[in-house]
Amino acid sequence: MSPLAAALRSDPLPVATTLCRGQLALQAPLVSVEVNVGSGLPSFCVVGLPAAAVRESKERVRAALGNCGFEFPAGRITVSLAPADLPKEGARFDLPIALGILLASAQLRVPQGRHCEFYGELGLAGELKPVKGMLLAAAHAAQAGHELWVPGPSVDEARMSGHPAVHGADHLLEVCAHWRAAPPAAAGVRTAALPQPRAAVRDPRATVAAVRAAVPDLRDVRGQYLAKRALLVAAAGGHNLLLVGPPGAGKSMLAQRLPGLLPPLTRAQALEVAMIASVSARGFDPRRFGERPVRAPHHSASAHAIVGGGPQARPGEASLAHHGVLFLDELPEFDRRVLEALREPLETRVVAVARARMQAQYPAAFQLIAAMNPCPCGHLGDAFTACRCTPAQLAAYRGRLSGPLLDRIELRVEVARVPRQELLQTPPPQESSAAAAARVARARARQLQRAGRLNRDLPAGQLAALEALTPAARTLLERAFDQLGLSARAVHHVLRVALTVSDLESAGRVEAAHVAEAIQLRRAL
Repeated sequence: MSPLAAALRSDPLPVATTLCRGQLALQAPLVSVEVNVGSGLPSFCVVGLPAAAVRESKERVRAALGNCGFEFPAGRITVSLAPADLPKEGARFDLPIALGILLASAQLRVPQGRHCEFYGELGLAGELKPVKGMLLAAAHAAQAGHELWVPGPSVDEARMSGHPAVHGADHLLEVCAHWRAAPPAAAGVRTAALPQPRAAVRDPRATVAAVRAAVPDLRDVRGQYLAKRALLVAAAGGHNLLLVGPPGAGKSMLAQRLPGLLPPLTRAQALEVAMIASVSARGFDPRRFGERPVRAPHHSASAHAIVGGGPQARPGEASLAHHGVLFLDELPEFDRRVLEALREPLETRVVAVARARMQAQYPAAFQLIAAMNPCPCGHLGDAFTACRCTPAQLAAYRGRLSGPLLDRIELRVEVARVPRQELLQTPPPQESSAAAAARVARARARQLQRAGRLNRDLPAGQLAALEALTPAARTLLERAFDQLGLSARAVHHVLRVALTVSDLESAGRVEAAHVAEAIQLRRAL
């Protein structure tokens, strides 16, 4: 037995228990890792609905304990992950299983009264590797008042939650050395010398959004005054926007400038965004904490990729764009089932994923920005190139977008091709993204002060109380309802957009001009 293992020895425990957390959507239920080392033929069994990665932890733990100089018990080892009916996934249970074996075999002692949670994937030499979902687990651990031990690369992510007691370690021996009474000699350990404790890790909240992508400026867009106005209104009220125009007219260029008009996230919103990203397949990068998400999936994406799903009920692009922008370029090229799956999230701001073994719910308060051509060839209504599409082709192309989906998009604007003279000549001074963002921030402040939410989220009942329509505006809205055949949802959208236009102009009431502009901004298609 190595000197380190001898120094850590204490009286044996019949059953040793360590704590960890599972992951179920945006919940992190507490998991008790119970380890029993009994007599009998040598065996190693993990029970409690472990996934393949959890079952494979047996070999990682066995090699790590041996290479760190500990004795692997020769009897029957049973590891129970409780509650037993909760599915366990990932390699986060490696560290608590290894510590449980050391406790149950009297090779390690932990002071009583300490409630600690342990996370980490073990390398074969005992090094700790990062695991996903640490921000979510740390937030729940903070609510429970538990200390947290995580791999060194995951410390920044865990501390994003504001947890006051997060410890980082790069090696299993670091965690074990924390509990010993006196520092034993490292001689005899088959790995390198005992790693030194980690230095204090900087709090990433002090450098929020240290790495921000450069956002193109609105002043670089030539012409497109109606489209830029629609972009400003969409940013101010959080409204959905569809840009329709021929190829090369600037639809994608306009959409790329929307993030530069949006105000920064609040800390609560930034935490929500980070938690969703932390449970996604890609994970969360702490350096991007505080950035408003912008997602632009390819039109070949599946329904599961967009709204979420799969065996683990992962969040999709709609949830990953929570409090941000979901940009769908070439909208009719998306599978119709994918587009229809967005109808509910656009209305409820929530995605519910139901599977046979679990049900998950993710927030999806995203702002949809979409772009499309007016026809298959892209030149319908173009003053420069004649359209070659037949009426049947045009009907089939437009038919890929259902009426209920279009009815949920408040702003629908035509983007015409910019004339040569306007494109090549020196343009007059244009409003910059910074100036437009200041106007958007003031309009949003008015909305939050008035109703505590953006205009897009005003329910119908509250909207009726906040309309403040002048008689002329009400008359115009009634005429539009009769002549344009607007649905009830469309009328509410017109009212919300008109209220946003009024907020942009700091007007006290909704005038007829505001209603007229709101109607004009949804006339395409």
